[in-house]
Amino acid sequence: MSRHVAIVTDSTAYLPPQTMESHGITAVPLTVVLGNQALEEGTEISARSLAQALQKRRAVTTSRPSPETFAAAYRAVAEAGATGIVSLHLSSEFSGTYDAAVLASRGAPVPVRVVDTGMVAMALGFCALAAAEAVDVGGSVDEAVAAAEKRAAGTSAFFYVDTLDYLRRGGRIGAAQALFGSALAVKPLLQLEGGRIELKEKVRTASRAIARLEELALERAGTGRVDIAVHHLAAPDGASALAERLRLRVPNLGELHVSEVGAVIGAHTGPGLLGTVVSAR
Repeated sequence: MSRHVAIVTDSTAYLPPQTMESHGITAVPLTVVLGNQALEEGTEISARSLAQALQKRRAVTTSRPSPETFAAAYRAVAEAGATGIVSLHLSSEFSGTYDAAVLASRGAPVPVRVVDTGMVAMALGFCALAAAEAVDVGGSVDEAVAAAEKRAAGTSAFFYVDTLDYLRRGGRIGAAQALFGSALAVKPLLQLEGGRIELKEKVRTASRAIARLEELALERAGTGRVDIAVHHLAAPDGASALAERLRLRVPNLGELHVSEVGAVIGAHTGPGLLGTVVSAR
């Protein structure tokens, strides 16, 4: 179905494929560089392959889409009938993806609003979905952007990682914080704050950290209507168990998604990641 406003995001949104298809959302892939191979996230490298490479301590880096890749995506949706585009992306603190989209928007055949959501993973995915739902009922570019920004303001994300080393290597957290965590053998809990990954708490054991991750999600959910995503990397059993506990304990739960993060986020968190995203409707 042709939509007058097209919603474009990037591959770190981790929306289910069927959801993207039903809402006409386009995702532009980021790139994972594994050794001397540059591979598109989601099509040329899986999260499982990435986890195996990290466990073998192979060199892994990531890079933004090129402006030309964004330009091609904008042309495609314009040719499909869009008269305006809302392009929603992961935090510019993590990646140059937003900047690449801005560059491409200047030569697009239709007006493009590029938004730095300050989010990542399904925190970004929920923003893209909110924008698409606004468009589905006839909303304008401004209304789609407003829906995404409202959703971002009501979204929180918390993460448990086995080690801060991967985040340190990628420059996503300070070396001093990573060293401090390693020296004390603590299990770090992180949060998405101001578009950055920040160390929220230090917990002594993995089991206590995962229990605390659940508590934080419950505190954030409160009694209002919320959607929740549970993310993992190479930890499917832990993610399923956490999701089931949240399903039973969140009183006004809307949608509940369980998914493995893609290679781009996985490269910076490492295997064993568990995360919760709580998004107010």
